Amino acid sequence: MISVVMPVYNEEKALPHTLAALFAQPGEYEVILVDGGSTDQTCSIVAGLALSPRHSALSTVRLLTASKGRASQMNAGAKQAQGEWLLFLHADTVLPVGALQRLNEMETDQAIQAGGFMHRFSGEDWRLRLISFLDNFRCVRSRIIYGDQALFARRSLFEELGGFPDQPILEDVAFCERLIKKTSPLILSPPVVTDARKFLKMGVFRSFLRVLLIILHVEYRLPVLPRAFFQDVR
Repeated sequence: MISVVMPVYNEEKALPHTLAALFAQPGEYEVILVDGGSTDQTCSIVAGLALSPRHSALSTVRLLTASKGRASQMNAGAKQAQGEWLLFLHADTVLPVGALQRLNEMETDQAIQAGGFMHRFSGEDWRLRLISFLDNFRCVRSRIIYGDQALFARRSLFEELGGFPDQPILEDVAFCERLIKKTSPLILSPPVVTDARKFLKMGVFRSFLRVLLIILHVEYRLPVLPRAFFQDVR
């Protein structure tokens, strides 16, 4: 079984579409949403869906709370997970069709211990396609999987590595740096699709510069980027 762990914070705009696409996935899985103190309708959306008779998978949905921060929220969800696979999914990212069923089928193959998906943004903006191309090239080369690539790992391995490090930013990179010392993560396609809204709101070129600086920071061990660099965009 797969435990889909989703950290959420003020995601009322993206969450309905993400959950609808998730519940349309065939396979054996549970969904654990971990709220970091949302002040919008995020929790109400989850509660409303849980009461709906339309989704048979909703009996597997749980809503938890944790202190704000993806590392804190994802670790809290992982502690409550029952699945062999832990799949960490952002609230604005949609899995490709059949992704969970594919992971179910991989469960018996112990040679596969972790992985993630190729990535692209929604829409047709060539600049965002370029950002995804560069990011995918980086990922295939380094095997460092970013959080919006639907990172997955076996629960035993995740626990062995101590979960995500308790840091406010780049927790996904820090975890994967430890992960690749244990295994070579599998990179799957077709890609996950992340809502481009936040990038467009921030400005595409500014977003591109932000991604480039993150890549340079990771590749060349530059000093830690300031927290303000990772400001929330909703």
